[in-house]
This record gives sequence, C-alpha cells and structure tokens, in this order.
Amino acid sequence: MPDHAPPAADPSLITAFRDILGPAGVLAEPGDIAPHLSDWRGLYQGEAMAVLRPASTAEVAACVKLCAQQGIAIIPQGGNTSMVGGATPEARPRQVVLSLARMNRVREVDTADMTMTVEAGLVLARAQQVAAEHGVLFPLSLGAEGTAMIGGLLSTNAGGNTTVRYGNARELMLGLEVVLPDGSVIHGLRRLRKDNTGYALRHLFVGAEGTLGIITAAVLRLFPAARETATALCAVPSEDAALALFRRFRTADEGAVRAFEYMSGIGMGMVLSTIEGATLPLSARADHYVLVDLSASREGAGLRGLMETVLEAAMEAGEVEDAALAESEAQRAAIWRLREEHPEAQKRAGASVKNDVSVPVSAVPELIRRASDACRALIPGSRPVPFGHMGDGNIHMNLAQPEGMSASDFLARSHDIMDVVNEVVRDLGGSFSAEHGIGRLKTDMMESWRGGAELDAMRRIKAALDPRGLMNPGKLLPDA
Repeated sequence: MPDHAPPAADPSLITAFRDILGPAGVLAEPGDIAPHLSDWRGLYQGEAMAVLRPASTAEVAACVKLCAQQGIAIIPQGGNTSMVGGATPEARPRQVVLSLARMNRVREVDTADMTMTVEAGLVLARAQQVAAEHGVLFPLSLGAEGTAMIGGLLSTNAGGNTTVRYGNARELMLGLEVVLPDGSVIHGLRRLRKDNTGYALRHLFVGAEGTLGIITAAVLRLFPAARETATALCAVPSEDAALALFRRFRTADEGAVRAFEYMSGIGMGMVLSTIEGATLPLSARADHYVLVDLSASREGAGLRGLMETVLEAAMEAGEVEDAALAESEAQRAAIWRLREEHPEAQKRAGASVKNDVSVPVSAVPELIRRASDACRALIPGSRPVPFGHMGDGNIHMNLAQPEGMSASDFLARSHDIMDVVNEVVRDLGGSFSAEHGIGRLKTDMMESWRGGAELDAMRRIKAALDPRGLMNPGKLLPDA
C-alpha cells in the first residue's frame, strides 16, 4: 500500500478528459477509482488521477494524444485478471488507468471467412457465446473467461486449456487495430490468411502487455463447432504415467485432443475441501490426475470408442488406475470444474506462490518432481500444487504455505521460491513465463533470462515507439 495520499487530480485535466469522453467516460472520485488500483491476487496497489473509459477507438486515440502532450502515463486495463500485476498502476503521480470495458462490441462475424471482428473490451465468454450463436467456435478457454477481455488476452498472448490443439492467443488473431503512444492508429483489421507486406506489426503488440500501444479491436479466427466430444478424469500412478497417457492419445488421434490437463493429489484435495459442490467421480483419491478432453467437428467421429480403447490399453500397461467418463454435459462440466477451481481453492486454502513456467513436453514429469523437491527443501512443510497444461508443457508450479506458518512470512519468501523453481526450469530448457506474462512481478528476471542482444532489442523497440515511457510503465521491461 502507498504510504502517502494520492495526489489530487488536476481539475483542468479532468475537464479535458471529460470533454473527450463525456461525464460517463471519466471516473475521478476515489471510491470509483479504487477497484482499478489493485490486482486480482492482492499483490499490488497503485495510484491514478482518473480512470478513463472510452467507448470508441477515436476516443482512445484522443485520450492517448492528450496524455502524450501532458506527459501522463497510461495503464491499459481490461478485465484486470492479470496474475502478475500487468494491469495495475504503480504508486506514482501523473498517470491514468484506461479501461477498455465500454468497448465491448462485436463488429462483425463472417462464417465464410471464419472470422470475428471484436473490440478489446469484449469479455471472452461473450466472444465464445457469439461464436456459438453463429454455429462456430472461438476456442480460447481459461479459468477467467467470465471476466478477462480480448484486448488483455491478446496483450498477454494468453494460453489456456486448448493451446495443445489451437495454439495461444497469437495463433487465433489475424489482424489488430492499435492506438500507438502518440495517439496515431494502426488500422490493421485485415482478415487475410496470407499477407507478406513488410514487418508483421500485429505480432509486435501481442504479448507486449500494453507497453507499446493499446489494442482496441481484433480480427479473431473461428473454427467449426464441436459435434462430438468425450471427456474423462483419470487417476494415474505417477507424472510419467500421465505423460505416457498423453502420448497414447496423441498417437491414436492427435487432432482429437482438445485439452490434456494434469492435477496433483494435493491440489485436488484443496478443491474437494474448499469448493462447495465439488465431488470426485472416482472410487478413491489418488496422487496424480489427468483430465482428457476430446472433440471433433464431425458427427460419428467415434470419440467415445477412442477414449475407451486408449484408456483400456493404458490400464493394462499400469498407466491408469481408475477413470470416469462423462455421460452428459453436466458431468463433463463437473469434471472440468475440478480443474478450473484450482486457483480459487488455493486462494481459500491460504497463501500461495505461483510459478507459471514451461518446459519441453517430454520434461514435464521431471519438472514436477524436481521443482516439488526443491520447494520442500527450501521451506519444509510447504505444499507443492503443480497443475495445468501438460499437453503443451505449461505447468503452474505453485506452492502453498505450510500449516503453522503465517501468510506474510511465507510470501516474504516468494522470490526465493520462484528462484529455486526457475533453476529447475532453466536446466530443463524452459521458460520462467509461459502464459501469464511478466507484468510487475517478473521484471527483475528478464535480465538473466533474456539479457544481451534479445533484451536490448526489446528496449530499442520500446524506445522507438514510446520514447517517453508513458505506456504501462514498470511492466515487462526492467529498468535499464
């Protein structure tokens, strides 16, 4: 928390913003601003003279231009679901939060081109719903989809549950509309599958976390809707058995695998003990679990038979101990809930340190074992809670506080915990940031992981587009 009162907003600036956005477009009262000044995890608290709520790209551009003229920093904010403080302002004067929440229109759906053009403030769940209403699929799916917005998802290159089949947010985007730090606009809402015309600027802003410009709209790729699905929750004896099961499904029909999620016994126990209505559809608890989700866009794909055949072979090989197959959409949702409630369950179970890391898929079992052992050695009694996207190598290598240890004492060791996990990740050729981004939490790690020519190139790009450093300061790049 800041140890001083935030500076009073300049009345003339507030008036200027209201002239652009109208009375409903500017929040200047402390009580109205407060929800935009902290992150979902409660790690960061910042300041802002106002929250700007533009309703069009022209209004975003006008606000950005005024901020550039006045030297006011801008913190773009979507659903404010960042796990790394990427949308939270710092405790510094002369900055505004720019919320994209009012820019939430679907501009166009084209089922011939299989594209959907949407504004940055559209909530992911609504994008999924609109696609479904048109008989098609927008496949990006993650736990925060009821709150997270398209602009933020693209700005962080979000991954989620279906990356193993459809890729990250970057692969689901064809074109972007972006307001640059000087207020000019890149009008790049092209629906082209092939377009080799110089630098692919759209990809510069995906994953840039709002440090190079503000995404205001995007052309998204659509896919045929699933006409057949099959979902199962499996108890497996080890991390290696989980990976062996993934390989079996990939060999049997790689195109059918929509998601392949790993969960530990500790994490599942937290869900079952803290989440109302969560039940385990297996005969007994296990140390390791896998959620397998298959889908096909054609009827008669035989996914149920495929699921049963692969699981039967895996059971004979000792790779699966027990399995429950969803017999209805309600059962499928209940199985998925056991996976999706992991973050909330950890929050209810006490303090946790989150490590969003990735390694080559073949190294996932070793990552889980070695990182868990390293965390227990660092803080005896701590509870490793690894879970996530085994199919694409992204595991959330989280650690819950030991019983009897205060949350504050545990969280004071956050960077020590991240360091020991990252030592394992580095040794296995992985990344310290898989899908959550860098934000405020991990900027100090960039030098050791991306230093030299790579980080220097990032800084030169930042300096070229945002020479005054007004766009989402304090995020992604460490201080030079």
